[in-house]
Amino acid sequence: MKTWSKGLVFAVTAMTVAWLTSITFASNAASPAGAVRPAIAPGTAIPLHAAPALRQAAQAAQATAKPQMSEAVFKNVQVLKGIPVDEFMGTMGVFTTSLSLCCGNCHTGAGTSDPKWEDDTGSPQTARKRTARAMIQMVQNINRTNFGGRQVVTCWTCHRGQLSPSVTPPLDFAYGEAVVTPPDILLRDPNAARTVDQIFARLIEAEGGAARVNALTSYTAKGNSLLFGEVGKGNPAEIYAKSDGKVATYVHQQEGDVVRAYDGTTAWWQLPLTVTPQYPLTATLLEGAKFDAVMAFPWKIRPFFTTWRVSFGQTIDGVDVDVLQGATPTGMIGTLYFDKKTGLLKRYIRYANTMVGRIPTQVDYDDSSDVAGVKMAFKYSYAWVSERDDWTFTSYEPNVPIDNAKFGRPDPKTAGDVSERKAK
Repeated sequence: MKTWSKGLVFAVTAMTVAWLTSITFASNAASPAGAVRPAIAPGTAIPLHAAPALRQAAQAAQATAKPQMSEAVFKNVQVLKGIPVDEFMGTMGVFTTSLSLCCGNCHTGAGTSDPKWEDDTGSPQTARKRTARAMIQMVQNINRTNFGGRQVVTCWTCHRGQLSPSVTPPLDFAYGEAVVTPPDILLRDPNAARTVDQIFARLIEAEGGAARVNALTSYTAKGNSLLFGEVGKGNPAEIYAKSDGKVATYVHQQEGDVVRAYDGTTAWWQLPLTVTPQYPLTATLLEGAKFDAVMAFPWKIRPFFTTWRVSFGQTIDGVDVDVLQGATPTGMIGTLYFDKKTGLLKRYIRYANTMVGRIPTQVDYDDSSDVAGVKMAFKYSYAWVSERDDWTFTSYEPNVPIDNAKFGRPDPKTAGDVSERKAK
């Protein structure tokens, strides 16, 4: 059997994902009157004769992906084995968010120039690390024995941002103002005022109309990015985007460049001076990068999921919003929030999977102004379990040529990698 080319594997994988996505939610679309439909494989939306070939192609594509596993990269990994590096790093973020901790609470020397991530010598930090290992095994056992292996109980289920789980409900909670934490999977609103198509039609009109949004094929934007909790002007930052599904963001911090890049096939994440300054994304984290690339041109997101559900309306910062949600066969969930008054996108949240829970990534938009006749946000925030940065753009350049190298793997020397600097 001949080796599959990367281009062919990616193309087939994309077709397969599009096919499988159709069975995740009930479809909102109806076939045109009088349309003749081919014989469909049961439980899918793909012609019967094509199903075996695409299923075989998906298996072949999956077999070619061999990301590095956590135990091959990090030392003294005892529980979080058999998962890719990006998922491993994501689980660390799930821990910190769920318990309001930071790296230094569990890892000796984290945050200094001489961290000992693998240390297990009995210090308060390493004692907490050992407790975390036991908690992971406990939660996995709960889910396995009570929920058929489904990830129903996570760190957040009990801790809710505290080191120790709450035991007794406070009466202020019972009789005070309600605090609602929406679930990840949203219910369908059977009485929604607008359909999926109507919400997207309003978005396109609000953005400037079909002709103008279709004419925007690329852009760059420059400004500053300020990390959550910091003050001042922030760091120089820029974004590069192409409408064929490529995006990259660069933040030039003193320690090195923070980079999120997706070239249409592969994605890279770079964080300066961390235990793993640079790593590729896999599985639902890779799907999330693809989702972000499409969302750089939000009016193009309609085909990303073959089916959508309209959920119940919500309010964000005093703004009433329409809510749409979709999901992929691998479990990546995407939720979009549209301003009911203007029709513009207000927020989106996507979820990726890890061994210990979902990783949310949230993007908020504000201060929209015309760029080549298209409404573009001049402020936005990007938040996930390990950091949040707030962007303010000072300029956009529409329809400019962009070197595809911008979307590929960043130069490791820009990541603040001490070993790379010593090699100079």
